[in-house]
Amino acid sequence: MPARPVGSRRIARFPRSRRSLRGPVLLLSGALLASACGSGAPATDSAAAAGAAGYPRTVTDCGQEVKITAPPRRAVSLNQGTTEILLSLGLADRLAGTATWTDPVMKGLEKANAGVPRLADDMPSFETVLDAEPDFVAASFASTLGTGGVATREQFTELGVPAYLSPSDCVGKDNSGDGDGSRSEPLTMETVYGEVRDLARVFDVEERGERLVADLRARVDRATAGIDASGVTVMYWFANSTSPYLAGCCGAPGIMTRAVGAKNVMDDTREEWPQIGWETVADRDPDVLVLGDLTRRSQTAETAAKKIEFLESHPVTRNMTAVRKKRYVLLSGQAMNPTVRTVEGVEKLAAALRSHGLTK
Repeated sequence: MPARPVGSRRIARFPRSRRSLRGPVLLLSGALLASACGSGAPATDSAAAAGAAGYPRTVTDCGQEVKITAPPRRAVSLNQGTTEILLSLGLADRLAGTATWTDPVMKGLEKANAGVPRLADDMPSFETVLDAEPDFVAASFASTLGTGGVATREQFTELGVPAYLSPSDCVGKDNSGDGDGSRSEPLTMETVYGEVRDLARVFDVEERGERLVADLRARVDRATAGIDASGVTVMYWFANSTSPYLAGCCGAPGIMTRAVGAKNVMDDTREEWPQIGWETVADRDPDVLVLGDLTRRSQTAETAAKKIEFLESHPVTRNMTAVRKKRYVLLSGQAMNPTVRTVEGVEKLAAALRSHGLTK
């Protein structure tokens, strides 16, 4: 099975350690006991102290109920997307670890992120996560928090650690196949906003969640005000020059495409990130190419520069309309995923279409 774009559910599938889990269970149990018998919440942690009275509380997530007994103080985020939501909610001091990154942290969050331990740039082991003594775990993708990933949600909950999976990777989506899943319903920003609200509720910072959602909505409205790109065709290339991963109709790129009124030339597939041959790419000949500009190194042609170099030199692609006219839109991997940075993708796509004179 090929390595898959980290963060879009396309990550390298590594088998979980088959060693006995007895050690990690004892380690975590001891950590939880020490936490229960040791110091309580600091007097300055007013959010945790004030919120304790409202617990336990439950959020319904991907068909499961996640019960939270107190505001988390040692959360671990297994994907960059969930990490950036938590940082945007002002919860850096509640994060005991983060992992699985494709890009530099979102602008404005650099200082907050600097103090959060990086457990791994890619997918961490179950043991590494347990060593961080988490009291809550969150992930963006079922490939990270599920079979073949770090661990299943059930494995964490059996150890007393609530585990939350982003609804963007389960609502209207089937992850049962070998690929990156397929969508029976188009993803919308409402699902992303729902994740923001869920995590804000878990940490008892609902007002911050509502402010963040309002800000994201306003940014989309400003970016798309008066735009009409009907008749314009777009293609999204995440990674891999040998057999490129292109966006199907209905994931985060679909949100961007619909927001500006354009058409994704691959909207005849509901697969999240199907691998398509270059002859098909050239035949679809989009007006604009949206290129993932990644900093990780697990695929070929990760950076936008490498993608452009390939497109402009390959005999099958160099005569494509978007290549000849250099109509490229460069996006972070996270902007091409269902996260708060999808809004960044809407902004950059709208601005690029305007600059290329492709809007009405």
